[in-house]
Amino acid sequence: MSLRHLVDFNELTAEEWEGIYSLAADIKKNPANYSEACKGKILATLFYEPSTRTMLSFQTAMLRLGGNVIGFDNPENSSVSKGENLKDTITIISCYADIIAMRNPKEGAALAASLFSSRPIINAGDGGHFHPTQTLIDMFTIRQKKDTLSGLTIGLCGDLKNGRTVHSLLRALNTLGKNTYYLISTESLALQSHIIDALRENGNTVYEVTSLEECMDKLDVLYMTRIQKERFESEEQYKAQSGLYILDKEKMDMAKSDMIVLHPLPRVDEITEEVDYDPRAMYFKQVQNGLYVRMALIMKMLEAREGEKESLDIEKYMDLPREQHCKSNVCVTKTENYLPLLTYKTPDGKTACMYCDHIID
Repeated sequence: MSLRHLVDFNELTAEEWEGIYSLAADIKKNPANYSEACKGKILATLFYEPSTRTMLSFQTAMLRLGGNVIGFDNPENSSVSKGENLKDTITIISCYADIIAMRNPKEGAALAASLFSSRPIINAGDGGHFHPTQTLIDMFTIRQKKDTLSGLTIGLCGDLKNGRTVHSLLRALNTLGKNTYYLISTESLALQSHIIDALRENGNTVYEVTSLEECMDKLDVLYMTRIQKERFESEEQYKAQSGLYILDKEKMDMAKSDMIVLHPLPRVDEITEEVDYDPRAMYFKQVQNGLYVRMALIMKMLEAREGEKESLDIEKYMDLPREQHCKSNVCVTKTENYLPLLTYKTPDGKTACMYCDHIID
């Protein structure tokens, strides 16, 4: 595995994904064989916004591998509260830890951190942008239950606009096969058009619908998401969207006998508790799978760095302009204004911010 950092799932080659999948499957079968795989290594978990499953999953994964854990679960408990910028935090933590898992509400924060880190950075969620380790878990669970990631009919329901897990999963699936997708949301929470265009351009079939009833009988996989209150500008905007999509026993009765239900969690009210007892509900099994997948990822990334010279990526960016920044209010460049401008060209020739993928001009 040659990967230095994991900011986006699409940075993984197909071979690297298969390597992680195979290792995670073996860890699931034989966990005792890996109890000292990372003995003497330290994982830093830097969580700038709340988390239960992701943070504890990473910490447990490292402890199960025989390693140790440092970090913070609230920036107010760190020097960030004193005004320390991301660059300095990452540079300092790189002196202590062997690998870093980071969650930050600003889109592109993990990419920015990777520029200054001499240790592997794992993106544990950057705003509504990417969540690549959740994608690994989602795909591992689908593969274990369906034996494939292609030729499926997949429904994604809820907050498709702000759902970083949705964005990451669709980008990943788009590289590994062709499927039929039902995008189930309100108009204001619909998936961004450029993601839909990318799916269709790659030969996928995409339908946009507004109710679960329109597609339940067709689905092999249903990926439910919560309406993300923290991504709305006001309580009124959130309330206007919450409670519109609820998966209950009545809707489950419409589905195939072998359909599976996934959810990145936490849930609010979008899945009733009666569904928990349906054998097709896989979301708690996803949590358990997350432990094995993150154990495998930590092992693979640490193995890739053994014997490698410690060098920073930032050196090749030092001469890039800093006077222009992304106009998105959720981009990391809004708060970390020392960052060099990184851009790329979209398929239609527009210039986009590499940190958050928003169009600059």
